[in-house]
Amino acid sequence: MTDAHAHLATAAIVERLRATPLFAGLGTDQLERLVEMGEIVDLASGARLIGEGEAADALYVVLDGELEVSKRAGSSDIPLARVGPGSLQGEIAALEGGRRLASVHAATDAEVLRIPIAALRELLSAGPDVSLAIIRTAVSRLREMESALRERDRLAALGTLAAGLAHELNNPAAAAVRAIRRLGEAIHQAEAPSGVGPPPLPPVGVEPPRSPLERADRIDQLAVLTGDPDDASALVDGGWTAEALDGMPREEVRRLASRAATDQLLGEVEIAVGRISEIVGAVKGFVYLDQVPVQRVDVRTGLQQALVIMRHRLEGGVEVRRELADELPDVEAHGSELNQVWTNLIDNAIDAMEGSGTLTVRAEADPDADGVRVSICDDGPGIPDEVRPHLFEPFYTTKPPGKGTGLGLHIVHSVVANHGGRLEVDSAPGRTCFVVTLPAGS
Repeated sequence: MTDAHAHLATAAIVERLRATPLFAGLGTDQLERLVEMGEIVDLASGARLIGEGEAADALYVVLDGELEVSKRAGSSDIPLARVGPGSLQGEIAALEGGRRLASVHAATDAEVLRIPIAALRELLSAGPDVSLAIIRTAVSRLREMESALRERDRLAALGTLAAGLAHELNNPAAAAVRAIRRLGEAIHQAEAPSGVGPPPLPPVGVEPPRSPLERADRIDQLAVLTGDPDDASALVDGGWTAEALDGMPREEVRRLASRAATDQLLGEVEIAVGRISEIVGAVKGFVYLDQVPVQRVDVRTGLQQALVIMRHRLEGGVEVRRELADELPDVEAHGSELNQVWTNLIDNAIDAMEGSGTLTVRAEADPDADGVRVSICDDGPGIPDEVRPHLFEPFYTTKPPGKGTGLGLHIVHSVVANHGGRLEVDSAPGRTCFVVTLPAGS
């Protein structure tokens, strides 16, 4: 260990090593020898410590800061873990003398102790307790890696299924919309008596009822003419008034009521099928399958799609304010991963408001850099001080068992970091904002 890198005294490093399960069984002399054979390595945030596929020549112990571990799958980097002081990295490849199984980057400014393979071999000769501790660490790391990759494969299969369903549903949904419109025309033609012209149209410029009470009054007025409250209701919704129908034969009024009811029902079906088409389109764009892994992405489109996907959670009393700038630079990104960020943040905001409040979704140019800044804000109670330090830790959740995995914000943080962006939180009672800043594409 060179003096230039000796930011921590040997005694201080020894105490840090002794506090870890791996080195707890070593004596002071052994730990000091380990430090002497090692080297302190300073890492700036974002710097690479280990590259997947590289030959292993050492293992590392985190002394300060945090590291992020990821593994390549196809053209994507899968976040596996975020580790802090006392954790061991690179021990699997170092033990077998092979190549690195994953990549490790500094998530923050960090300081690590590099232990060369020669020192590791000397460490293993210290006794069975140390050997078993290293083996346990290696086996645990392999299990975590396998679990993460298995989850990735499962999500990829679900994405393929979603894309297939979107493709299969899109055509019949579009056909249903066309059929509904033609059905309306056919009904109107069939109901017109032979030799009788088309029925009159409702008066122009009639304002719809401003309140349920006003609507009820209009229905009462028309019920006198129709003799049927349901017919009167259909006429009111069709834009008819008592003045416009005054003097018209009752049979003609009933025919107009029947047509108004038919138009109303067809309109409701068309809206429902149109919503299905909208959701199918959102899902199709949301999964970004059959596209290159990195696309030029308009974040506004992703945010709108996320709101469509989450519509069922917004209907209980959440008002959505969309503040999306007219012109924004595209970002180069994995589109499906960014969409996962938006849905997780929107879902958390709805949970924070307990289903009732104002959700603000804002997208604007980043004033400090060439990029985009997305803010997702709620007017819930805010994040408690004791929770803030743990927000992005995997498996940390304040939700009751079965309601949350504790991975949502961890995934958000990992995806944003992998895209070269940053995630910030501004919270106070009555307002919480998660702000994602992403660099623009080249």
